[in-house]
Amino acid sequence: MISHLNQNHPFLFSHGSYKKPLSTQNPFPLSPKVPIFPSSTAIPVLQVSRVQSIHSHFSVKRLSRQVKGKVQDVLLDYLHSSRGYSFVDAEFISKNSPCFVQGLVSEFHGQDDDVATCLRKWLWYNPINEFEPFFESLGISPHELHLFLPRGMMYLSDDHVLLANFHALSNYGVPRNRIGKIYREAKEVFEYPNGLLLSKFRGYENLGLSRSMVIKLVVSCPSLLVGETSVELAMVLYWLKKIGIGHDWIGNYMSCLKTYYPRRMLDAMEFLHKVGYSEEQMHNLFKENPALLLEGLEKKLFVFLSLAFKLGLNKNMMYSCFVEYPHILINKCAKNLLGVIGFLRYVGMDIDAISLILSNHMHLLSSHPLKGPKVVCLQLKLRKADLYQIIKDDPLKLISLASKLKQNTDLQLLRDDPSKHLGKTTFLLKLGYAENSEEMTKAIKRFRGRGDQLQERFDCLVEAGLDYNIAIKMIKCAPMILNQNKGVIQKKIDFLRNILGYPLDCVVAFPAYLCYDLERIMLRFSMYAWVAERKAVKPMMALSTILASSDEKFVKYIVNAHPEGPIIWDDLKKLLLKDKSQLSP
Repeated sequence: MISHLNQNHPFLFSHGSYKKPLSTQNPFPLSPKVPIFPSSTAIPVLQVSRVQSIHSHFSVKRLSRQVKGKVQDVLLDYLHSSRGYSFVDAEFISKNSPCFVQGLVSEFHGQDDDVATCLRKWLWYNPINEFEPFFESLGISPHELHLFLPRGMMYLSDDHVLLANFHALSNYGVPRNRIGKIYREAKEVFEYPNGLLLSKFRGYENLGLSRSMVIKLVVSCPSLLVGETSVELAMVLYWLKKIGIGHDWIGNYMSCLKTYYPRRMLDAMEFLHKVGYSEEQMHNLFKENPALLLEGLEKKLFVFLSLAFKLGLNKNMMYSCFVEYPHILINKCAKNLLGVIGFLRYVGMDIDAISLILSNHMHLLSSHPLKGPKVVCLQLKLRKADLYQIIKDDPLKLISLASKLKQNTDLQLLRDDPSKHLGKTTFLLKLGYAENSEEMTKAIKRFRGRGDQLQERFDCLVEAGLDYNIAIKMIKCAPMILNQNKGVIQKKIDFLRNILGYPLDCVVAFPAYLCYDLERIMLRFSMYAWVAERKAVKPMMALSTILASSDEKFVKYIVNAHPEGPIIWDDLKKLLLKDKSQLSP
């Protein structure tokens, strides 16, 4: 349909329709003018911090968009014109410190109509602690601001070293709202002499990393900026290259909200090598479950290993089991196996019997959290000795009698083909669904396809450029996304970016976009593009407004926004029907 429209209609999509916001990655250097107020170093007793005021008023009254905009403009003007900070710095701080702005407004209850004038006058005689909105704009929560506010200073211009390092991070490309995480976890970075931060960035680029990858790494692992270039990270990159995974691959799965440690990544790789994983197997394991690499192996696994070896389990058998059933490496599975050992010991099973049961059924038992043995005895009205005998005669009875999972699980399916069931379950565990929960039960019904198919569709989203953890949130909001094949998902993403001109981030706010069929998407956006080009509606309207509204509302607010709209709308629908008839056999 799009090809026909491009040929026959001049109103179709423009690739340059999306206007990017003002870049903040290359701010002008700080050049304060002569300030109205004296330097804070001359103030013997500072004013009481406004943090508590901000907290107490934050939930009292929600600001209207108009009032909020006025206050932000006043704060911008104060920081730029009065205090002399660059416009880019002043604008970013004023637009990204909502709690501080709320606190300022709280000084003028009942004066919403003239709040800008009142606030402007108030600021002439009441200097603010500039570190508060600054740190909030960097992503530090107002509830923890008091932990980071410097003593003896109120003005940002008094701490030239901090600002120089802040600008070094920002100019390199680190998002300003993520710099707060670096300040929180590696404060010494902001005390570096001029040029040191840049040399550290160059050191990581010399390892073969792209600039975007370095940015993701320092936000996710702020400790990398402390001390020399990380030898552990260099070893991780060496291993990745050895097993055939590109350096930048892990960046696709890193979340800036989490903190990762190269030491744990390296330990995971060395452990897997030790237990017998080949390079190809390690490659496939990490591709399927990136969290095993990024977050490392959990403590529960090593506790289970230690206990299993004490019980006399053969080390080679254990290691081969990890290779054949990699889901056992997940922390929840290791925890389940510890529960199995505790359960069997309670009912009186000897060490040899426990060892035999684990050797034969570890891959199944690892997927089932167990109730306590006392609870099972009470529910089934069995003596401990009776329960012992039942499990000894048929170890898999342990699952049917004691598993916390709902009893409608098809145990025979597990016996016949455990990998088929575990593939889907393992995938859902990686998405963060809690084992033995109603949420997991519903998810198994909602997601259609095998585990490997679901994984392929999910990877398609990440490879398109979505953050790994954001993609998970989207899937939980709109599970239907993964019930489409990979090709359909790719077409919708390509249409969004290359035809509509929208950034991929738009689907984060409205993941249901990927659930609508292409016909509806093309029809509605063709109409919207025509009307928007004639300035009858606002440009870059939200995806949800265009797609999710009913037919009646769409016609009323979009189609009828232009006098010729209904005619074009009918033409588009006819064109769509013509395309469908040509495609049908």
